[in-house]
Amino acid sequence: MKIQLKDIKKKVPNIYEDEKLSNYSWFNIGGPAEIFFRPTNVSEIKKFVEVIKDYNFDFNIIGAGSNTLIRDSGVKGITIKLSSKFSHIKIIDKDIIEVGAATLDKKVSEFALKNLLSGFEFLSCIPGSIGGGIIMNSGCYGEDISKILISIETINLKGEIKIIDREKINFKYRGSDLPNDLIILSAKFRGKIESKENIQKKQLKLISKKKIDQPSKIKTCGSTFKNPNNFKAWQLIKKSNCDKMEVGEIKISEKHCNFFVNKGKGTSKEIEKLISEIKKKVYEKTGINLELEIKIIGTK
Repeated sequence: MKIQLKDIKKKVPNIYEDEKLSNYSWFNIGGPAEIFFRPTNVSEIKKFVEVIKDYNFDFNIIGAGSNTLIRDSGVKGITIKLSSKFSHIKIIDKDIIEVGAATLDKKVSEFALKNLLSGFEFLSCIPGSIGGGIIMNSGCYGEDISKILISIETINLKGEIKIIDREKINFKYRGSDLPNDLIILSAKFRGKIESKENIQKKQLKLISKKKIDQPSKIKTCGSTFKNPNNFKAWQLIKKSNCDKMEVGEIKISEKHCNFFVNKGKGTSKEIEKLISEIKKKVYEKTGINLELEIKIIGTK
């Protein structure tokens, strides 16, 4: 059944047509969403999944857009982005916090510091939101979300709310087995009580390291490729003489060659071409097939 947007909009608020998705990507690249849903509460999500249950549709959830490449032709079907109403943090025990899925990682790190909770320092270096971070097991400098997670609250496409314990999720390096059509609403995390001085010292050390290692204040979406076993992706890119490659308005960062930079008017097509050329050269030189860390959505 073809999606009848006017019928859905009559029954569900916060539905938009042809929403410009480049506004939601750190690359500032991407075509429109055919249908864009930005819910402000769980009731709206329940109503939405009830209304669309009989439709056959493509389905995507986007977070902060810090690791998502949206294709130039846009995204067919339905794209969901939780509104800022899903951004909240609260203490529920002396060492446990509950965090809304749309909360930025940096805000969680700052909240933990104020409440003397260690273990969240690495989040100050992750430019994303908690929901997306859980799906891809975001991390850096030897830490990742799976190490502090207790459980997640989710809603599926039947409108069923479920709590999933950390032990029931299979995490891996920059990934998990959570299904793509599962919407994370919130999560609980456990930290360790520590002095503000020690937490701040750890946090500032990581932030300083990131400033030295990685580009900042530019149009990029973080690490492009995952690190293969026993190797760093940037080392393989450099070894394969790809570190100065450019395609159109997209170039490799001079500071870190696993970061792609949009010089201004780059396109998704140019990024995908650069990805393809680097993968090919790295494989020819090293025999290693690089896997993407960024997520690509949309129609080719």
